Amino acid sequence: MKGFVRAALTAVRLADVLPSPNIWHWPEVYEVENRAQDVDGAIWRVLRESCDWAGRDVVDVGCGDGFHLPVFARDARRVVGVEPHPPLVRRARARVAELGNAEVVAGPAQRLPLPDASADLVHARTAYFFGPGCEPGIREADRVLRPGGTLAIVDLDGEAPPYGPWLCADEPRYKPTDVTRFFDAQGFQLRRVTALWRFERRADLEAVLRIEFSAPVAERAIAETPGLSFPVGYRVHTRRKPAGLLLG
Repeated sequence: MKGFVRAALTAVRLADVLPSPNIWHWPEVYEVENRAQDVDGAIWRVLRESCDWAGRDVVDVGCGDGFHLPVFARDARRVVGVEPHPPLVRRARARVAELGNAEVVAGPAQRLPLPDASADLVHARTAYFFGPGCEPGIREADRVLRPGGTLAIVDLDGEAPPYGPWLCADEPRYKPTDVTRFFDAQGFQLRRVTALWRFERRADLEAVLRIEFSAPVAERAIAETPGLSFPVGYRVHTRRKPAGLLLG
């Protein structure tokens, strides 16, 4: 995801909100993408194994238009989505308006508008946390986590074909091994997951690839993708906050 990756390649300044090149500009197409992603629930199974959020408090950082919030809300005690882009905040609030245990607040990952020790799970999926440069967001996640809580970061696996090579072709400075080493040094556990993306129409698949990649890489991806589905590799990084340790 080209704009997100660029954010990882530079140090994050706390006053900045770095725009997404896809959902900010094409939210309706991104909705189609969200529906197509992980149709078999592989990522959700790994997340559940790492931190079962039933009856617990969940924060979804960079929640976008709130697509994942209802999934958490099915059995979490409380879910808070955090999103910096006002139009997406409005869309996310509309999505959860009928849910009694979910809300959306405006704010960046580097300055979460949430109390200390208020969450059992902080989740971020392909948003902000892309390796070196995301340390301010990691510190904020630790601040809002209770002792024993989990930070779960889901990002794309640049080493897993076919999506990974397309990603790396679009951002040649992006080095997946460097990202893996970064999270390992930060004390995260890694699980690699293969999720299936499946679309209802060929036109939808092509539209999604065109908002995810530059024109030449998008055309390459379209040419290399017959049919309506393809596998996408993800990395699920998780780190548990030590029980009994409160960070100042």
